[in-house]
Amino acid sequence: MRVHLARYQQAALKTLQPAADGTDPVLVPLLGLVGETGSVITAYKKRLRDGADASPSKQQLREELGDVLWYTAAVAHLLGLDLEDVAAASLEKTKDRWRATPGEQRPRFDADYPPHEQLPRRTTVTFTPTLQSDGRTVIVLTREDGSPAGDPLTSASHIEDDYRFHDAFHLAHAAVLGWSPVSRFLLDRKRRSRPGIDEAEDGGRAIAIEEGISALVFAYASRHNYLENLHHVDHELLVTIDHMTAHLEVSVLRAADWEKAIITGYAAWRHLRKHGGGRLELDLDTQTLTFIDP
Repeated sequence: MRVHLARYQQAALKTLQPAADGTDPVLVPLLGLVGETGSVITAYKKRLRDGADASPSKQQLREELGDVLWYTAAVAHLLGLDLEDVAAASLEKTKDRWRATPGEQRPRFDADYPPHEQLPRRTTVTFTPTLQSDGRTVIVLTREDGSPAGDPLTSASHIEDDYRFHDAFHLAHAAVLGWSPVSRFLLDRKRRSRPGIDEAEDGGRAIAIEEGISALVFAYASRHNYLENLHHVDHELLVTIDHMTAHLEVSVLRAADWEKAIITGYAAWRHLRKHGGGRLELDLDTQTLTFIDP
């Protein structure tokens, strides 16, 4: 017999015993939830310790998990939550974290703007190390037509960590997310025809937020071998980025999209770092940022 979660919760509550006088009614079901979860863990521990032959039966596991479900339904009710809503929200959260937005559903934030205000669907940006008269080596960015893209960059640090190549991260945001106020500035694609959008989405505050995200992720990446051989980042990092961009158009995208953009950006950055420069090909249609060997 198939049972809907709402019906299950209603049936489970018929066996919920009232709490003793002066006792928090949530406490006993909450402790029960912890205890039954421990029972499931204990059963699996025996499998690890004694081998598959000594593993608990499916019937035993079904009973243990059933107890977990009963206590979950009870705790949800006592906290004023509907179990079906909890389940739906859980699936939505999981989708946001682990499934990138399908191509046909990805928004084009500049689709209704003149071509010269749209991010180029495909272009290249060159990172060239250049010796300055004061003896410093800076990175000069140039667009596909040879014109400069922004100011020459150093790592702006007491310790050389090659942050001077960090515009690769912004280009990855543009390629994967279709969003990057910094890339719009570098490529001269700000949406000036709509002053409100230009100010709120492409202006100084949005640029500062994206630069802040770049610095935040770099601090994280520096503690994780600059994400080499990694395919995922900590969820807490993505939550922070979500909070930072909550008022911007990019907020409609998922955590999984941001993770893809971060991984893409660091793959390109590591190539630039290894070669001391080079060209990156940006392709919004394929959501790729490709290093071209100089």
